[in-house]
Amino acid sequence: MIILKSERDLEAMRPACVVAATVLNDVAAFIQPGVSTKQVDEFAASRIKQLGARSAFLGYRKYPCHTCISVNDQVVHGLAGTRVLQFGDIVSLDVGVIHNGFIGDTARTLAVGGCGVLAQRLMDVTEKGLYLGIAQARAGGKVSDISRAIQDYVEGNGFNVVREFVGHGVGRSMHEDPQIPNFTDGKPSPKLRAGMTLAIEPMVNAGGPEVKMLNDGWTAVTKDGSLSAHFEHTVLVTESEPEILTCLEKVSLK
Repeated sequence: MIILKSERDLEAMRPACVVAATVLNDVAAFIQPGVSTKQVDEFAASRIKQLGARSAFLGYRKYPCHTCISVNDQVVHGLAGTRVLQFGDIVSLDVGVIHNGFIGDTARTLAVGGCGVLAQRLMDVTEKGLYLGIAQARAGGKVSDISRAIQDYVEGNGFNVVREFVGHGVGRSMHEDPQIPNFTDGKPSPKLRAGMTLAIEPMVNAGGPEVKMLNDGWTAVTKDGSLSAHFEHTVLVTESEPEILTCLEKVSLK
């Protein structure tokens, strides 16, 4: 069941998304070579608490960390631990918070100090794919319009979208209907309606699209060991231009 948000709902959800975006920006600034992923997660936890929210991930299906920190070939759901970030790594940070009874969900991949040409291009293409998908999140369209825009751009640039993990509706619950694949499969697709709030999140591999799970039961990595990038925003569908709830600055969708 797709849940449309009322104006009253959005009055509570917008601040939650601002908190998530603020935490993500602060964590991105905190990251540097020599910092462990556990230190990153602890810093994120402290900022979430300072902003009057709590992690939407910690304890969700027994997930043990406040944020998802995925490094290099790790696609999503990486666990914080003793791993020390090195110059040239790329790190996908996924932040979800609960505030005012609503969830804000956002992610970004960034370089630790600097990175190679391929890694930078992968991040650039994934981020651009996200915004092209968001531009299609308009009332009257279909979820598949978002999926097609992302897939066409990513594959047109020589990369591959992950099939095992997809975007989703978000609101009072972490995962609401509808699912939002980053690819099209020819199946019937839900119609987009004003009031839908969507977590749109392309996950893109530099190599093949296949992934495998590590023994920790959470971390998904690329099957061929290639790099992976992940960008995400929580977006409100309106009758006109989509509203990016987890963006602190106005972004052109053209």
